[in-house]
Amino acid sequence: MGVFEDRFVTAADGTLLHAREYPGDEGGLPVVCLPGLTRNCRDFEALAERVAGDRRVVAIDLRGRGGSGRAEDWASYAPATYAADVVAMLDALEVGRFVAVGTSLGGIVAMMMAQAEPGRQAGAVLNDIGPEIEAAGLQRIRGYVGKASSHPTWLHAARALAEANSDVYPDWTLPDWLAMAKRLYRLTAKGKIKLDYDHRIAEPFRQTGGEAPADLWPALTALADTPVLLVRGALSDVLSETTAARMMQALPQGELVTVPRVGHAPTLDEAEAVAGIDRLLARVS
Repeated sequence: MGVFEDRFVTAADGTLLHAREYPGDEGGLPVVCLPGLTRNCRDFEALAERVAGDRRVVAIDLRGRGGSGRAEDWASYAPATYAADVVAMLDALEVGRFVAVGTSLGGIVAMMMAQAEPGRQAGAVLNDIGPEIEAAGLQRIRGYVGKASSHPTWLHAARALAEANSDVYPDWTLPDWLAMAKRLYRLTAKGKIKLDYDHRIAEPFRQTGGEAPADLWPALTALADTPVLLVRGALSDVLSETTAARMMQALPQGELVTVPRVGHAPTLDEAEAVAGIDRLLARVS
């Protein structure tokens, strides 16, 4: 695990926000990592280890996940609030222009931020997400988000993940599932292994059916003058080939990378994703 410092900022409503900050050359634009719906900053450990040193990396826990506090009002578990939280964190850490790396929900947040603060993103990686989300993916996500899950050992947690997600990562072996379990779960003081997020994040998701905020295409086109890497899992049930192709038409500086035999979402540690991210970072200054 790379060397990092824990950073904490208080959001406008008093919720404590957490990020991991990995040091890097101040001459390179920082990389800001935004995780998916049920995920946290630990998803970006490998990416941070590759990039940190050359660039500062800030991996953020959205409210209700990981080291960030649980919100008093579950209605604040919404993309607009997440975007405002990220801006508050970046302002506190004196991050100006940056390169966004957003997985799933994190990519939605990145698009919304691009629309709200034009020009602040010098580049973006959108990981298996776009302005339109496939119904099959939404149905699958609704089936697991917010459901309590507890295991007596890490091995039990890994096997449960493998059983539920074998179609998403069909080539994974037990060490891969164990690594995912360590990112997704936490060990409680009572020795239980539980999901590391507030189960109430599912409430607004259920209220809306999980749809993305209305018409995200204008948010995407806010990145039209920005180098963008779109990463898509070849087996994705969230981002279709059709939507990905339409996104490329809207992004003159965009590049599409498809990761074979992976669903939603690539870990960004796959060779295709790593090479694509390297190419993107080489383009931005």
